[in-house]
Amino acid sequence: MPQLRLALNQIDSHVGDIAANADSIVHWTRHSAEQGAHLVAFPEMVLTGYPVEDLALRESFVDASRTALVGLAARLAAEGLGELPVVVGYLDRSEKAARYGQPAGAPLNAAAVLHRGGVVLRFAKHHLPNYGVFDEFRYFVPGDTLPVVRVHGVDVALAICEDLWQDGGRVPATRSAGAGLLVSINASPYERNKDDVRLELVRKRAQEAGCTLAYLAMTGGQDELVFDGDSIVVDRDGEVVARAPQFTEGCVLVDLDLPAAAARPVEGVVDDGLRIDRAVLSEEPVPAYEPEVTGGYADRLDDDEEVYTALVVGLRAYVRKNGFRSVLVGLSGGIDSALVAAIACDAVGARNVYGISMPSKYSSDHSRGDAAELARRTGLDLRTVPIVPMFDAYMGSLGLTGLAEENLQSRLRGTMLMAVSNQEGHLVLAPGNKSELAVGYSTLYGDSVGAYGPIKDVYKSDVFRLAKWRNEAAEERGQVPPIPENSISKPPSAELRPDQVDTDSLPDYDVLDAVLARYVDRDQGLEQIVAVGFERQLVARTLRMVDTAEYKRRQYPPGTKISAKGFGKDRRLPITNGWRERA
Repeated sequence: MPQLRLALNQIDSHVGDIAANADSIVHWTRHSAEQGAHLVAFPEMVLTGYPVEDLALRESFVDASRTALVGLAARLAAEGLGELPVVVGYLDRSEKAARYGQPAGAPLNAAAVLHRGGVVLRFAKHHLPNYGVFDEFRYFVPGDTLPVVRVHGVDVALAICEDLWQDGGRVPATRSAGAGLLVSINASPYERNKDDVRLELVRKRAQEAGCTLAYLAMTGGQDELVFDGDSIVVDRDGEVVARAPQFTEGCVLVDLDLPAAAARPVEGVVDDGLRIDRAVLSEEPVPAYEPEVTGGYADRLDDDEEVYTALVVGLRAYVRKNGFRSVLVGLSGGIDSALVAAIACDAVGARNVYGISMPSKYSSDHSRGDAAELARRTGLDLRTVPIVPMFDAYMGSLGLTGLAEENLQSRLRGTMLMAVSNQEGHLVLAPGNKSELAVGYSTLYGDSVGAYGPIKDVYKSDVFRLAKWRNEAAEERGQVPPIPENSISKPPSAELRPDQVDTDSLPDYDVLDAVLARYVDRDQGLEQIVAVGFERQLVARTLRMVDTAEYKRRQYPPGTKISAKGFGKDRRLPITNGWRERA
């Protein structure tokens, strides 16, 4: 059987920075060549970054992508890499009318094979996702070919991400075409438990395609999305040949024994009306060699480490790609700001994390002490600026009472954080968690102030668990646990009035989060939630809080998505909404 050394470059890319992305492609192609690769692949839309959203509708950006692709092919050849076939994702446009409302020139989520200084094959994604965070049917038109490239006597079929996630299309077409390898390039965002789903999907599709399947994924982050890598190669029976590390940029090399291409290849139209589009690059198999690389099987992260790592990677990408070097956190001594600070220290380094303790007359001594202890443990820069004088000045002028008085304290802190950010150039991090955002337990222009919310998609009960995991992980490594034990063990409180605790206003977080998971994440209604054993009045009250807080959530900053349905693009509800679940 012919042999083929495949290089899957599991890398990050920067949306819109086409020049830097092209440099990265050249760098990793050179690395692949030095490792003896015969075929090199890069993730979906790696040349433009993913997702490009409405940039896809900008003619100048599409032109820049197309021009850069041609230039990249020439550059690879000029740097002595032209003999190595390279699969690259990019943004293209259609040359013919595809559907009503999208005439010729409509954008394409595309990929190309580069070889000997030219673009030898182009194709577009066939299945376009239109759910969750995906709006691809808004932007793109589908491809109608099955691309097959012959490399050293092996027919390699090509696909893009959703082409695997939906039935039909390029997977059965690959079997009909008799390809020996199916390579799918992807930019599939991370969410909890998706790695297990992904593995089973890849196994199933390999068996359907009747050949070895290589699933190449992206790493890094883009706005609220984080990409976890976890590239996978399985044989035709679904057995894992190689599996890459999670959240790690790098090149996965694997030596494969693959069936020889047929002397008379299948031509014409196959499954789902796809037309086979072939490019023959090399007929002769490579001289037989002793396989040296198997890709390996990287250890899987446990559930809490996986989520925590996703939060770190997402924050790091947002800070760096937006040109910031440092972040600013309001430190209350509570669990939320402590976890955010720990994530920030791991993401950008403690020397680049600045904290401000802003005690009021209601702040407890232990909260001030816990903030100082967090700074001592992590090494972040902490300053203390009491808000009492400012608070007294406002109260003397306005005479506020009750909730207005409580919220004033939070808004003074938000004003201070933004003032320091303007003066010193730090990016402000908002510490709100998913439980609080769900029920509106946050102050607009107060604790919602910030450019990014690292734990926006983390329920409060998970905040506690992640904090405990981070401390345990530090102890296992012989390091100082970053989060003070008192921040974890004490009852949560906003400390905006005497003896205040969160349970004055909310159910216990374990109960609240269980209800929210059903209503927010699974779209279950009141009767469905009550039917599994929750108290009706509690459920009705919780759902009412969620429904009336939509205007607050719409104004909250972006934050790393880790669940199947985060607040943002995943969950889109009208602010002005008269519908309520009936109790």
